[in-house]
This record gives sequence, C-alpha cells and structure tokens, in this order.
Amino acid sequence: MADTNILVIEDEEKIARVLELELTYEGYGVEKSFSGYDALEKYREGDWDLIILDIMLPEMSGVELLRRIRKDDEKTPVILLTAKDSIEDKVTGLDLGANDYMTKPFQIEELLARIRATLRQVNVNSTSEETEEEWLTFVDLKLNEGTREVYRNDYPIELTPREFDLLVYFLNNQRQVLTRDQILDAVWGFDYVGDTNVVDVYVRYLRKKVDANTDRELIHTVRGVGYVMKDAYEAKK
Repeated sequence: MADTNILVIEDEEKIARVLELELTYEGYGVEKSFSGYDALEKYREGDWDLIILDIMLPEMSGVELLRRIRKDDEKTPVILLTAKDSIEDKVTGLDLGANDYMTKPFQIEELLARIRATLRQVNVNSTSEETEEEWLTFVDLKLNEGTREVYRNDYPIELTPREFDLLVYFLNNQRQVLTRDQILDAVWGFDYVGDTNVVDVYVRYLRKKVDANTDRELIHTVRGVGYVMKDAYEAKK
C-alpha cells in the first residue's frame, strides 16, 4: 500500500482516469469518485493524505462537499479543480479552507508540483506542532524532552541527566509545593537508598544554572517543607 493516499473527486471519467494513472505512476495510492455523495462516503470511510476536488459535481457541488469536510476536518489538504471563469468558486473554496486550486485545462506536471508542495507544507506544519508539544515552558524557561534542550531567555543551559530530570519534575508541577520525599521518589526512584539531603544539593546545582544572570528566580525554598517552582515577580505581588 502506498504511503500517501489521494482521493480524486472528478465527474469527468477521462480526466479522473488520467489523474489516477499519473498519480499511481508517481507512487501515490489513488481512489476515484464521480459524484458528491459518493465522494463524501469515500472520504468518511478512508484515510486520505490529500483530496483533489472538482468544483462541478453531480448531486452535491464541490464547494458544499468542501464545507462538509471542513466542518469536522481542518487538516486534510484539498486542491480544487475549477473552470477558468469560476472566480467566485475559487474565492469561496479558499475561504472554506482549500489549500490550493488548479484551473482547467491544466498541465499534469504543474498539478503534480502543487501536490508535492502542499504535502511538504502539511508535513512542515505537523512537525512544527509535534515539536511545539514537546516543550515544557515557564516564564522565560523552556525545556524540550525529546531533544533534551533547555533555554532560559533564549540562552542554552547545559544540565546533567539528573539535573534535567529534576527540572522536568519542577516544570510538570509548576506552583506546587513539593516535599523532599516527593522529589526524591519522582527523580531518584522509590528504591533509592540515601539521605534526602541529595535533593538539596541538586536543587542548589540546578538553581545556579537556571537562575544565573537574572533576578527573576524560578526555584524557591519553602522552609520546613521543600521547594516550589514559581515566578519571583508573582511572589512579590
């Protein structure tokens, strides 16, 4: 099965067949539909990486079909096929969330190029979203668990593995007062045998790196209890 699957919705069977042959030759998985309601059913039943959608369809217009698709799905890219004089349809389609359009008649090479460009952009956006989700942030501090990068005010911070794990725990429990025992269990493990003073030592190491060159301290001592990650400016309000 092809890695990239395309649904071709085109009522002119000759055009649909040419698209199927060209796209298959390029390595895409292709399924065709010739009418609005059939296309909607195929869309709902399949898992599509891209849709090529003709504006002029029997039963249901391409614009209405796009509207129904975008009601529940904002991500699947759609390239419209339009007639030369259908400016209003083009504008409506783009406003409804179409990614691009081609005017008939078109050169297959240009359509293939636009498909590649659209898929590249979708991949870039997906990668950006995934990368963004990996960042833990607080004030001007950010940490990426996937790449193990840490920045304070956009300056990189080098941490040891234990310091990194300790900072992750603080970031996942922002503004919560954490006891030394809680920190020890979470970062060192329940089976750790040793004094809780190790927590104080590593918090001190971490503070020197995270709060260096700033008066906006993020890691605070709660006397007689443990530590808390909070904004020093908030604490003064």
